Parts: sequence; C-alpha cells; structure tokens
Amino acid sequence: MEYSQRHLELNTQFQMGTDTHLDISNVDIRCFSFHSIPQTVYEERLLPVSTDARINENNSFQYPVFMPAGSKRADKAILLLHGLNERNWSKYLSWAEYLCKKTRKPVILFPIAFHVNRSPLSWTNPRDLKYLLDLRRQRNGEDRSLSFANVTFSERISEQPDRFYNSGRQSLNDLSHLFTNIKNGSHPLFTENTQIDIFAYSIGAFLAEITMMTNPNGLFTDSKLFMLCGGGIFSSMHGESRFIMDKSAYEKLFNYYQYNFVNETKDDYLRDKAFESFNSMISVERNQTERVSFFNRLGNKLKGISLTHDKVMPYYGVTEALGESCATNRISLLDFPFDYSHENPFPVGKLINSTEVDRAFSYVFEEAVEFLA
Repeated sequence: MEYSQRHLELNTQFQMGTDTHLDISNVDIRCFSFHSIPQTVYEERLLPVSTDARINENNSFQYPVFMPAGSKRADKAILLLHGLNERNWSKYLSWAEYLCKKTRKPVILFPIAFHVNRSPLSWTNPRDLKYLLDLRRQRNGEDRSLSFANVTFSERISEQPDRFYNSGRQSLNDLSHLFTNIKNGSHPLFTENTQIDIFAYSIGAFLAEITMMTNPNGLFTDSKLFMLCGGGIFSSMHGESRFIMDKSAYEKLFNYYQYNFVNETKDDYLRDKAFESFNSMISVERNQTERVSFFNRLGNKLKGISLTHDKVMPYYGVTEALGESCATNRISLLDFPFDYSHENPFPVGKLINSTEVDRAFSYVFEEAVEFLA
C-alpha cells in the first residue's frame, strides 16, 4: 500500500457525510455530527463580528473517523489535527488510513474552527473570490504570495487578527467537549475512559500544545502528542504562503500578537489558563520558565519530526518553544531527497519521484505509529 497511489485513490473514494469501506486497508470511514457550544463568558470576545456567529457551517458540522473494519467500541483513539487554512481533508486521508491500519486504533479527523468543512463553500469558489482578490491587489499592490487559495483567510485576518486566537479558543472548547463525550462513554465508537493520543501537523501542533498546557478538567493529562512540521513558537513561524496567507495579512497577524494582543486583553476574567498558555507560545521570553518546564515534564509523552527545508515552521522555532534539551531529545530533524515544502511534505505528481516520496512517508509514519501504537 504505497502512499502516492493511495493518496490519489482515497481522494476519489472519500465523501464527507458518507460512510465508506476501504477494501485495500480493511478500514471503515464513519462520519459523525458535532455542534460547537458557545462559551458564554467569552462569547463577546470570541465572536465580536456578528457574521462569524452566524456561520452555520462552523457551528454544526461533521467529522470523519477512520476505524478498523468490524471493530467494536474501542478503548483507544488517535486525534488528528490539520494545518492552517486547510479547506478539505485531501492531504490527510492517507495519513489517517495509515495510522489506523498500523496502530489498529480509530483515527478522528477533527476540523479547527472556520477550517475544512467548517467554512462556507464560497470561501473556496474562485468565481466568488475574484472581487476580493482584485480588491486586495488594489490595496496592497502586486503580491506574489496572494492567491485564490489564501485570499479569504488573508482578508479575514487583515480585518480582525484576533480571529486567530478566537478560533483557537473555540477549537479548544470543541476538543474539550469531544474528549468529554468520548471519555464518559457517550460516543458510539468508544468505551468509557478511552485513551486519546494526538497526531498534530503544523498549526494543529500549536493548538495541541496549548490545549495540553491548558488541560481543561484534566482531559489531556494522559495524552501523548506526536508533532509533524509544527510545535514552534509563534514569533518564529513564517505564515506568508500562497496556501496560507499573503504578506500583508501575515505582517498584520505577527505585529498584532507581538505588540498589541496582551494590552488589548486587560480584563482579568479573560486572562485564564487558556490565555496564559496561548500567550506563552507567542515569543520565547513570555512565561519561558513555565513553558519549558511543562514540555520537559511531558517526557516520553512527546515526540515529533521537523524538516530541514520547512520555511513556515522551522526547527529553530521548535527549539525556542520546547527548550533546547527537550527539542534535542524529543524532536528529530529530517531532510528528504526531493523537492518538498511545509505545505506539501509528501508531494504527488508526474514529475515527482514517487519511490522516494513513498519511502519518506513510510519512515515518518512508522515513527508516528511506533510512538502512538
């Protein structure tokens, strides 16, 4: 079951909302509904723009679970978290299938707020986006990092950079409810007190770190975390990308969290554990002692892989977040003999040496399987 071939096959078979059996791997895909519950204390801060509160796709959505075919209710699971500005599960289907088949554990693909299927279709329709694309070009001049793929996210971040924090808080809250439903036995696929570990990529790793630091109701105390191309401090991230956000949006986002965010969050009731956890991941000096101590305490519950030519989430940023000792012991730095990027670590195409890509994919995911099994 080679990665390159399965990547293409799975993208023809998967359909959100439709349960599917995968014959080759003997894995079933089951889809479940989720309703995002507002946090009343933070409602005004989290959704200050009324249009965001009315985005139904973000409030009620479905998420897929890959599970060994014929299995009964499981007592172990893996949560898979995706990257920033993702609009579909295409990249992750083969990842989830591999983890499920090799670990024999269900793999839950859960979308971050306003991402994947938690966003309107109009956000990805080129016909609907042409006006917005032209408008940003008029405002900001020619910017080669601007594209149809990132124009919606770029505009939303430029309008209101605290959406980055707000969506993270909503996602953390959603994950808490998901973990609660699983661990109390309410989820039809899982038994009470199910062990849930996390495989997190890119900004999903950033969310996972903050979630585990916050640890609402002790839900994440026993979770292990495997990070791929992620886990770095915010100030070392370089989000300018035709697949993530344009230069203008990235500069506004960076400057807001470096210089304005803390001052604009003055009320004590807003400065809770989640706020402190997020703030500690913005730059090296913020709560450095507590942050590094936390990651050191995770010990063998933390593992990850960074890539040498990852420009978005560079390895030195991971070292800054975790501390040099923890990063050296827990995070491997790899390089591949083909042209890859942060956004596309395992490229598929006619001009790509699929044998080399398949070998790299197998190496990385066997590391993840060994850790998460």
